[in-house]
Amino acid sequence: MRFLQFLHRARQEFEKKWNNKIETDVQWSDFDVKRTLGTGSFGRVMLARYKPTKSKKFYAIKVLDKKQIIKQKQVPHLLNEKKILECVQFPFLVRQSFAFKDNSYCYIGLEFVAGGEMFHHLQEAKKFDEPQTRFYASQVLLAFEYMHYMDLIYRDLKPENLLIDHKGYVKVTDFGFCKRVTGRAWTMCGTPAYLAPEIILSKGYSKAVDWWSYGVLCYEMAAGHPPFMAKKHMDMYEKIVQGDYQCPDHFSKELRDLVTNLLQVDVTRRFGALRRGVQDIKNHMFFAPVDYIATYQKKLKAPLVPEVKGEGDDGNFEKYDEDPLPMDKKCLYEEEFKDF
Repeated sequence: MRFLQFLHRARQEFEKKWNNKIETDVQWSDFDVKRTLGTGSFGRVMLARYKPTKSKKFYAIKVLDKKQIIKQKQVPHLLNEKKILECVQFPFLVRQSFAFKDNSYCYIGLEFVAGGEMFHHLQEAKKFDEPQTRFYASQVLLAFEYMHYMDLIYRDLKPENLLIDHKGYVKVTDFGFCKRVTGRAWTMCGTPAYLAPEIILSKGYSKAVDWWSYGVLCYEMAAGHPPFMAKKHMDMYEKIVQGDYQCPDHFSKELRDLVTNLLQVDVTRRFGALRRGVQDIKNHMFFAPVDYIATYQKKLKAPLVPEVKGEGDDGNFEKYDEDPLPMDKKCLYEEEFKDF
């Protein structure tokens, strides 16, 4: 009941932000750039310190190439991502601090989460034991409950999009495929191994696709690999639409039952999409040891606390080639990006 009251207040705050444009007065020259943290189709994420203040505040800044965004027809997705990041506020979601643009790029400044990607830690560990899987899964569960209450479908859950903070807690990042939907969505998007059957079959879909991907995540954290694996995407998709997978022998009956109820090809039988909604998952026997209030307040001891030596420590991120950022002399696509 307490969490439901929080969600109701959070929804009111979300709506206020959603209906107002938020301006920030910063520019690229205000930052001392340290290095690249990651790369993508439209640009890169860079670690940078804000120079005008005396504090050593670091940010992860998404530097998005206007030319690439136009070429791949992603302007609506970018504007949508910025809008959502401006409005969400939850312990297990990354926060946006500012956004701006110049002649060549659009910039989204996010809090720097120093522990690195869950993907990296999962690779090192090979697989997580069930208490560690439960610890992370409970946080993603609360994050999805919050997002769905705001009418947001995330659509891109995977270990690469989960960061671990300096206390060992999860932060969901990369809202490029996230969308506010009150009815159904139709866009084919997401990561192949995590796609729900209804997306692959080009059916209209709802928030239930997030609970499918959540089941895939729970499986992958505990097994060390996703449930549906094949060399070719079409073979993988065939397995997904048939629900063709096997749980490892070491899965407990509780975890096995949770995964079985989440990876339901028939949406009308999938946990999270039934009459009781998210409560079917929160009250599942796998999560019996979880104190959701203590989890939300980050009062529990994390099973893995990344080594972070101080503000701006980038040791938990891969190294990348540092190519220069070319800047055009005139403003590109001014009309197309006027709402950014």
